[in-house]
Amino acid sequence: MNYDLLSSFVLATSVLAFSPGPDNIYVLMQSITNGKQYGLATVAGLISGCIVHTTLVAFGVSAILKENDSLYFAIKLFGALYLFYLAYKVFKGDAKIIMNNDNVPKKGLLQLYKQGFIMNVLNPKVSIFFLAFFPGFLFSDSMSTVIQFYVLGFLFMAVSLVIFSAIAILAGGISNYIKQSKNVGVVLKWLQIVVFVGIAIFVLLSEK
Repeated sequence: MNYDLLSSFVLATSVLAFSPGPDNIYVLMQSITNGKQYGLATVAGLISGCIVHTTLVAFGVSAILKENDSLYFAIKLFGALYLFYLAYKVFKGDAKIIMNNDNVPKKGLLQLYKQGFIMNVLNPKVSIFFLAFFPGFLFSDSMSTVIQFYVLGFLFMAVSLVIFSAIAILAGGISNYIKQSKNVGVVLKWLQIVVFVGIAIFVLLSEK
């Protein structure tokens, strides 16, 4: 078992979870507007949805790995190109972190859990990202690829849960820091670009 590979996966996941995106900004605004328990309910829903995407990728990609080396190479190539595309989108995007709580209605905790779950499950970009991200981090020659994908999926969920929950709990301070610091958006923007490009290169160079 390659623990260095798993450590790299956790580090990359941590950076991506902390980088501003629709999900963690929504969690932040729910916490600021309605209270941290509402942010945490949203987090629980978002993380639960990842189980569905992990299952789809685990069984789909594992079948391809068993059947065809050429298809596996195509998966790797697609994954790397998609990650390069994400890096390009971040590069072309605005470094400003926009937070707007004008449209954050107060809902019940169960409603927010369901909404977070549905938001995640119905977002095909999550499955595409998992498809691009996970194959390069398969960490064992002896363990079933399905199990490895589930291990990576649950590691991804655990890291995201910790970071998203911290954002929800520390919402006020994080919000103030983002508003006061002019450089935080630029730093996080370039950090995302470096991580996406680094993972893309790693995926291309990884062996089956």
